[in-house]
Amino acid sequence: MGQLPNKRDEGYTIIVGCGRLGANLANTLSDDGGDIIIIDKSAEAFRKLSPSYGGIVMTGDATEMSVLIDAEIEKATAVISVTNNDNTNIMVAQMAKEMFQVETVIARLYDEECEYVYREFGIDTICPAVLSKKEIDKLLGVAEMEEAV
Repeated sequence: MGQLPNKRDEGYTIIVGCGRLGANLANTLSDDGGDIIIIDKSAEAFRKLSPSYGGIVMTGDATEMSVLIDAEIEKATAVISVTNNDNTNIMVAQMAKEMFQVETVIARLYDEECEYVYREFGIDTICPAVLSKKEIDKLLGVAEMEEAV
C-alpha cells in the first residue's frame, strides 16, 4: 500500500472507517483508478481490503486534527465518513466541511432523526434504515401491483 498521493492538482478521496462499507467503497474506488486514503482506528480493520487495493491506509482517529492533517485533507475532493458511530461521522464531516472546505462530504447516519444536523452543514447523508425502508416499500409496491394484475 502506497504513500500519500504526490502534491498534485487532482484531489483524492478520504474514507473514514474500514468496516464492510468503508472497505467495499475503498476497493471499488481503487479498482476504478481513484486515489484513496482510508483511515481507521484499528490496523486490523484493513484486512477487509482486497489484495488489489492500491490506495493508502492510515491507522488513527480521524476526529483528531493531526490525523486529518497527516492525510492532507486540504487536498481531498471528497471525504466519506462511514464508521459505526454517528457522533464520529458528524464530527469528521463537520471538520472536513468547515475547517478544510472539502467540496464533497458524505456521512453514514444510523439515527435518521439527526439528519437535519447534517443537512444544516451541507453534508450529504446515507442512512441504512431509510434506504432499507425505501427499498422494502418499493418491493411491497411491486408485489401489490403484481397481485392486482
